[in-house]
Amino acid sequence: MLDFALFVQYGPALLRGFGVTILCWGAGCLIGMALGFVLMLLRQVPVKPLRWIIRAYIEVIRGTPFLIQLFLLYSGGPSFGLRLEATTAGILGLGLYGSAYFAEIFRAGYQAVPKGQVEAALSLGMSYGAILRRVIVPAMLVSTIPAIVNMMAILTKETVVLSIITVPELMYEMQTMAAETFATFETILGMALFYWLLVEVVSRLGRRLEARVTRFLTHASPQGSSTETATARA
Repeated sequence: MLDFALFVQYGPALLRGFGVTILCWGAGCLIGMALGFVLMLLRQVPVKPLRWIIRAYIEVIRGTPFLIQLFLLYSGGPSFGLRLEATTAGILGLGLYGSAYFAEIFRAGYQAVPKGQVEAALSLGMSYGAILRRVIVPAMLVSTIPAIVNMMAILTKETVVLSIITVPELMYEMQTMAAETFATFETILGMALFYWLLVEVVSRLGRRLEARVTRFLTHASPQGSSTETATARA
């Protein structure tokens, strides 16, 4: 029989762990997206050695398990003079891991932008920075938001691994509860519910964001404005 009283007894510890999980996940996603965007831009630079280095980084990160990367960063870092707290190592590890995938997502979005739009902006005398901000990034968002949200959902589940390097996140607190009470089934059930809720929230927010961005860009585009004007006149 399930003992739900355990969740009340360990509630404060579980909530603290959940807060640490959200912190690691949120900060890791921000670092991953920022670094991934920079990597995508650098891959557009016509310098072959730079492209090779970035491609090698992406392939290594995507081709090795996150657990190994985390161990190398946390346990192997001191060998190179890099000493990090467990939570800091966890956030940085998630960011580096996610950056390789976000870089590929952004690259796909970048390549999906019609060249005609970029050429039209160049003919108007716009700088590359202005083209990136006003033409490329808005078009990228529409096509990449589903993939970005999916990657963010994947990173929520990767936070489970952080408990191995003693990050006091949800999995760590759940393991503590299981070790002290021997309530294995309740622990597994609680973990499943917590992460299901988190992924569900991320997915729903992502769908709303996608709808809002699409609606905003549709109304902001000249074609959308002219269509609305013609409809109003009719």
